[in-house]
Amino acid sequence: MADMQHVLDAPSPEPRSGIYDEDGYLAEHFLDRVKQAIEAEDAADLREIISPLHESELGDVLRNLGHDARQTLVRLMGEEFDYTALTEVDEAIRLSIVDAMPNERVAEALRELDSDDAVYILEDLGEEDRKEILAKLPFRERLRLRRSLEYPEESAGRRMQTEFVAVPPYWTVGQTIDYMRDEEDLPESFAQIFVVDPTFKLLGAVDLDRILRTRRPAKIDEIMHETRHAIPAETDQEEAAQIIEQYDLLSAAVVDENERLVGILTIDDVIDIVQQEAEEDIRRMGGVGDEEISDTVVTAARSRFLWLLINLATAILASLVIGLFDATIEQMVALAVLMPIVASMGGNAGTQTMTVAVRALASRDLDIYNAGRIVRREALIGLLNGVVFAVLIGIVASLWFEDVGLGQVIAIAMVVNMLAAALAGILIPLVLDHFGADPAISSGTFVTTVTDVVGFFAFLGLAAWWFAV
Repeated sequence: MADMQHVLDAPSPEPRSGIYDEDGYLAEHFLDRVKQAIEAEDAADLREIISPLHESELGDVLRNLGHDARQTLVRLMGEEFDYTALTEVDEAIRLSIVDAMPNERVAEALRELDSDDAVYILEDLGEEDRKEILAKLPFRERLRLRRSLEYPEESAGRRMQTEFVAVPPYWTVGQTIDYMRDEEDLPESFAQIFVVDPTFKLLGAVDLDRILRTRRPAKIDEIMHETRHAIPAETDQEEAAQIIEQYDLLSAAVVDENERLVGILTIDDVIDIVQQEAEEDIRRMGGVGDEEISDTVVTAARSRFLWLLINLATAILASLVIGLFDATIEQMVALAVLMPIVASMGGNAGTQTMTVAVRALASRDLDIYNAGRIVRREALIGLLNGVVFAVLIGIVASLWFEDVGLGQVIAIAMVVNMLAAALAGILIPLVLDHFGADPAISSGTFVTTVTDVVGFFAFLGLAAWWFAV
């Protein structure tokens, strides 16, 4: 009891081993020490600082250094540099480090990595460099990496780990335990043993805890269970992650078209996939494609150009609608003051609905079976918000310009545009998804166009009619 009290009274450790501050950012004093060691080219001091770091912590260090400092760090660390950290940084940083290294050294580094991490680095390289690096690897490793690279990008086959434990069904528990004790070429950690036939066709799996609770003479086929939810290698990585998440799996077998075991996906892979897909959705909704924060100015500008050009075209379309009512606007300057309010409110409402729709499509919460109900729900939400804000803006406009008629016009236009925004926000992602387009990429521009055009047309059209009467 006294020991327990001693533990409870012990002072709390420094935030994340003193590397990070209270807000979770790299501590300034720690980063300064790293920079000083790099500037002095003090390899011994730098290794003392960097060697104890986890790969993710080293990734944070690399992100916070400039290009030249990163190169110097890798050079000074030499063989002690943990190349797994390259999977923790974005593509631009990863390529800047790998491109500066001789291919022989890259090949040596890949031999120390798990297969999924090695593939993650290789897939970003040019074809020639990739071939040269693979040629320098032992035959078995080269074969496994080539097989993974042959699968489509962002598929389960690309993300899988090819290190796993597989045994035949006729082995005993004792044989299996002895094999795991004696075999040196095993994964660093695993929770399941897979059961395969002589052609490596997947038959089942055995959890390690079941192995430990079973007597040595028992046969593996007596205690194995059928593999739950084996994932075809061609499956999209997001769908594979959803399967593992849905069924609360710690790992899942990956099989080829002949149902032969080729790899496994583990829970840490799923976390990486979910984070990667979420980041992609956010970037695409903002029209920045695959841009990374470390990209050059030219690269970033090029990635944003296309959608800015499309936005320019849609803005011109909205301006053409305004041009149809230039005579009406000239009669009453108040229209020019108020019309951005209608378009802005519609745009924001449409973006809210679109965000919910895109996320629901990505997580499979929205499909053909419940689409009708969700569309009706969003339409009612748009209508309800439209009425509430119509009353507010109607009162404000009437008092501001001392014109009750103008207040009624903008109120009606607000209801129309908020309803249109809600419908556009849900229907446009659904239509794009139905035709195989990524709704995260295209929805924003189309939704904004609809709300601008409908908002301006409704407000100015109603105003023109009102004044004509």
